[in-house]
Amino acid sequence: MKKPADHPASNAAATPAPKSYKGAEIMVEYLIKEKVPYLFGVCGHGNIGFLDAAAKAADRITTISVHHEQAAGYMADAYYKVKHQPVATYTSCGPGSCNMPVALAGAMMDSSSFLAITGNVPTTQFNRMPFQETGRYFQGDFPSVIRPLVKKSFQPTRVEMLPLAMKQAFGLLRTGRPGPVNIDVPLNVFQESADVVIPDPDPLVRQGSPGNLEALDQALDLLLTAKRPTILVGQGGLIGEATEILLEFLKLLRIPVVTSPNGKGTIDETSELSFGPIGRNGPYAANEAARNADVLLALGCSFDDRTTSAWINGYTLTIPPTKLIQIDNDPSEIGRNYPTHIGIVGDITASLEVLVRRAREKIKSPKTYEDWIARLRDCKKVWDDYQKPFTESDAMPVRPERLLQSLSNVIPQDAIFATDVGVHHNWVVQLWKARRARHLLQSWGFASMGFATCGILGAKLAQPESPAIAVVGDGSFMMTPHILATAVEYEIPAVWVVWNNKGYCSIRDMQLGMFGQEHATSFQIERTKQLHSTDFVMLAKSMGVDGKLVERASDLEGIIETAIKTNKPYLVEVPVDRDIRPVGTGTWELPPIPHGEPNFRTLAGLDK
Repeated sequence: MKKPADHPASNAAATPAPKSYKGAEIMVEYLIKEKVPYLFGVCGHGNIGFLDAAAKAADRITTISVHHEQAAGYMADAYYKVKHQPVATYTSCGPGSCNMPVALAGAMMDSSSFLAITGNVPTTQFNRMPFQETGRYFQGDFPSVIRPLVKKSFQPTRVEMLPLAMKQAFGLLRTGRPGPVNIDVPLNVFQESADVVIPDPDPLVRQGSPGNLEALDQALDLLLTAKRPTILVGQGGLIGEATEILLEFLKLLRIPVVTSPNGKGTIDETSELSFGPIGRNGPYAANEAARNADVLLALGCSFDDRTTSAWINGYTLTIPPTKLIQIDNDPSEIGRNYPTHIGIVGDITASLEVLVRRAREKIKSPKTYEDWIARLRDCKKVWDDYQKPFTESDAMPVRPERLLQSLSNVIPQDAIFATDVGVHHNWVVQLWKARRARHLLQSWGFASMGFATCGILGAKLAQPESPAIAVVGDGSFMMTPHILATAVEYEIPAVWVVWNNKGYCSIRDMQLGMFGQEHATSFQIERTKQLHSTDFVMLAKSMGVDGKLVERASDLEGIIETAIKTNKPYLVEVPVDRDIRPVGTGTWELPPIPHGEPNFRTLAGLDK
């Protein structure tokens, strides 16, 4: 006989009774249950029902209205990169939501999560081509616009479908490889009511299964017998929060560590075993460590083209003969771009825990590779000696090396430092030393201009106790300058350092290198070809943001320090020498155009 607790009537008594809710109320209440603190977005006729429900819950969830939908997506992306917790965006039908794909793609390519709530036209108007319906041949078809850019798109067409859609959406956001999820809601579904139970969130699924134990043992044995081992950490190190266990492993096996550019910060780049990011813009020691390794342990690395010098053998990597041990929780990454000697599907943090435990069992004292590390330290010294005179230059316009050094001197270690996309991003990858995980924010896979310009506000909201500084090119900043107004309206303190070189100079430099001439990449008066610049300080002040133009290199540190200390939105404009390019230790290729050769060894006198 069943116990009373198992009787169906007993379970029914414990189940909450359905209650009448509008669709928008269901969504807002579920977001609150998931402890989502912010909604970022732009109003429109397609989402006014949702905004009404958000207004009634304003004491429990904060709505921030931005001036372009893309900005909302960038803020949500950056929030997740700092906090590792998703927030939500809201946009209206037609052009409102069609302004979101760039931000969604950036998050998808960088494995970053947020919930994109998009409004649509009423279901009763599907197929009648009402105002701003997306899809001439398929009804209300915004989900098809973003299909490759999200983990999944839900389109509930009845209020009763919303509780399950919300719960499943957050299940996808919180498990597996991070990525954005979309819920596309017709206007009437926001407004209509139904008797439903708003579900409780599911407990977090533990994601920590190590890879095959026998394979991990083989990997450890290979590392212990190697002469020139190197650890390569990709962005998976940041996503998997692997820093602490990696440091434990390094106490036992003192192996040099490099990162992908998008993995910068997994290990303190000023520490003795850290040699920086590899690839096209990597410093000298990093590429030397990767391409000369006899065993390479890759943790959560996708081996993209900029990380690997476009997969051209011998510039950043030489696989084979380097024996690759690749650990990744995404099976599709194993062996995608390089053949593995040992391929392991598993969580990198959990796998490192196993390696630490097995290493403690196998070795009595730390395993060192002194000759190999000494060689890489010499490479680091050659690099630092070459760069030092430039970091001390008082030339105007400012040398890029001097600007990066000045930022490094005054930005607090607990700060959030974000970089936008452009030639300044290449300099940041090469010279900025990230001190901790999630210290440096960047858009890598999709490389979306405007990410840091807008995202720095989301980052600041995620970690309000830390100063937030964004280095942005004049080109990228001009795509989304309206974010300054949002910072003033919501009193979000952030600092924008505008790297003003009067053009899209990363592309200009490629044009000059590949074709010998530039076209449509400099900001100029077209008739006279005279370079032209926006007055960024005046632009900032017109929106209520204080600003300062750097007129002497010696003033850099004082001005940036003042900007941070004001604890208000602040813009610093820095004229930067547009004709100084990052030195090359790796390469890049855009077939069929031949790749360039690295120039660092020649410039540093190493080939004499």
